[in-house]
Amino acid sequence: MTEVSGLRTFTLTVMGSTDLHGNLFNWDYYRDREFDDYAHDDVGLAKISTLVHGVRDAVGRHRTLLLDAGDTIQGTPLAYYYARVEPITRTLVHPMAAAMNAIGYTAAALGNHEFNYGLEVLRTFERQLDFPLLAANAVDVATGLPAFQPYVIKTVWRTGGPPLRVGILGLTNPGIAVWDRAVVEGLLTFPGLVEQALHWVPEVRSKSDLVIVVAHSGADLSSSLGDQVPFPENCAELLAETVPGIDAVLVGHAHVEIPQRFVLNKVTGRPVLLTEPLYWGKRLSVMEFDLEFDGRWSVVSSQSSVLLSSSVAEDPRIARLLRHDHAKVINYVNARIGTCLGAMSADRSRFEDTPALGFINHVQALEVAKSTSLPVLSLCAPFNRGAAIPAGEVSIRDVAGLYPFDNTLVGVRLTGGQLRDFLEESARYFQQVSSGGPFSAAEVSADVPDYNFDIAYGLSAPLTYDIDIAAPVGSRIVGLAYDGVPVDDSVEFAVAVNNYRQGGGGDFPHIASAPVLHNQQQEIRQLLIDWVKAAGVLDPAAFVRSDWRLVAAGSPVIVSTNE
Repeated sequence: MTEVSGLRTFTLTVMGSTDLHGNLFNWDYYRDREFDDYAHDDVGLAKISTLVHGVRDAVGRHRTLLLDAGDTIQGTPLAYYYARVEPITRTLVHPMAAAMNAIGYTAAALGNHEFNYGLEVLRTFERQLDFPLLAANAVDVATGLPAFQPYVIKTVWRTGGPPLRVGILGLTNPGIAVWDRAVVEGLLTFPGLVEQALHWVPEVRSKSDLVIVVAHSGADLSSSLGDQVPFPENCAELLAETVPGIDAVLVGHAHVEIPQRFVLNKVTGRPVLLTEPLYWGKRLSVMEFDLEFDGRWSVVSSQSSVLLSSSVAEDPRIARLLRHDHAKVINYVNARIGTCLGAMSADRSRFEDTPALGFINHVQALEVAKSTSLPVLSLCAPFNRGAAIPAGEVSIRDVAGLYPFDNTLVGVRLTGGQLRDFLEESARYFQQVSSGGPFSAAEVSADVPDYNFDIAYGLSAPLTYDIDIAAPVGSRIVGLAYDGVPVDDSVEFAVAVNNYRQGGGGDFPHIASAPVLHNQQQEIRQLLIDWVKAAGVLDPAAFVRSDWRLVAAGSPVIVSTNE
């Protein structure tokens, strides 16, 4: 500790993870091997643990805090297993909780995916943590008060001078009210992040020398919620520039990497530090705050960077602690449930009708057909480009790879005109082109996530249409027909969709307000697994269709997926 002109100085290092999504080890349960992607990133808390201990060893543990910005208990077969197959209890601790406790997290914010398995699982997970789970804007309808702890004040004593008080405010995503309506409706509301921060930050600031917001909301102002809620989905930068008194924001939800970004607060003119460490434990954000004490601690400067999980080995302590939990999941996903008569891949499902997506749509449609006499259609997105079911024996992981999300099935009523509008919105997925190519996948794909490109399927008769990507957005669906007859705007269909889409995810027209015909909280992935178990044999030939085509002014578009 040094003194400069009578001022004491201290540097605090705050580390942050986000969007871990059930990734404990560097393991791909769907491929039954170590995780690898095109960037050769590694994932998982065991890797994060090694990075954290490296930082602590370098600067001194007493000079560090460790935070997480949410989406922890959903996203992998491990997460599913300990929510549905062998649910966590008072005595069965969630492996993610056990790992985070062992690593020594200071606090975490709630993510929207924390609600996917219901409030009972979430509350059990919360009780298992040795640190607070924060969400100032998850409000109890009955009391009007936060349903979770809004903030925590952490006192750092070993500064070489007066103690340093760090206020950590947690904010979650208002989209929960839409995406998990079935879980939270009538129980919780989710006001906007900026609005709640304006209320809570002054209180936290009055008790703190340094204020960090942990926000499960992307940095750049955008939203997939449309006008369903009056608050934006992603607004961390707006939060930083609008609410005075914030020193830094650990950003989550958007799955992008922000090593360091400064935003000037419009009230104080002071810079606010933002950082987001990618997702799945691929990165660890490291924020450094240089502070001086002159009557009270204040931030003189700050900076941040990210560390790569691929640069270190897994922490053997985490491996020893949780290897049995990991082994249970491996055994579960490798259980044989049937056979497949030929290989089925989702690789080209973005650009042509494939049996892989046809299988998903068929199972969804079959289930909804039990609840209606209307002609049944189904909508499904190509969630996992790498998904493939091999010829021969089929395991749970093979089928689950086609549908990695924990969505449930909903059936709604749409008219032909509404269906056409929906498909036009889906067709935004593609760039406008002037010919049929050939193109690379990147040349025809717009900046739209794969999960927002829905493909339609008719159960009892084909639903056929072309997507003309030589035409502008909004005028691309050509020749829409059901059983060979042009679809009239007034004809009615029962349409199978997932709860994310029906809840308004992606802001597609009509779907969120459509009358609900079927909603039994059935997980789509489990419906696929159960179908294969019951049938015993999966025959790709049964799902070979050519119901939709990608064209440019009537000519087929040729796309290479060798990326």
